[in-house]
Amino acid sequence: KYAENMYYFSELALTLNAPENGTAPTDSRRRPDQRLMENGRWDEANAEKQRLEEKQRLSRKRREAEAARATEDGTPCDPYKPLWFERKKDPVTQELVHVYKGGYWESKEKQDWSLCPDIF
Repeated sequence: KYAENMYYFSELALTLNAPENGTAPTDSRRRPDQRLMENGRWDEANAEKQRLEEKQRLSRKRREAEAARATEDGTPCDPYKPLWFERKKDPVTQELVHVYKGGYWESKEKQDWSLCPDIF
């Protein structure tokens, strides 16, 4: 019912993006461009999406430049690592997969998001 007003998403799809209190500041449901779009503010949503993408590009370029300098200097450089997951080889498929390594639920319980980067 009223699917044409909800981008033809199912009820399940709509609830997956519903805001939830107490989540990490990096939770994708907090994306400001998405919220603007859902509120029908298309021009603002597009401008915000462009801002976020540029911020992500600059962040990646900084990491790449740091890695290049470290290689030149011979100093160690920690590559980007997700906070809550680590890459491991799946024992059955032998593919690299992201496996939850813990910490998220503890941070959520304490509402301590100090390790989260500013991505938005």
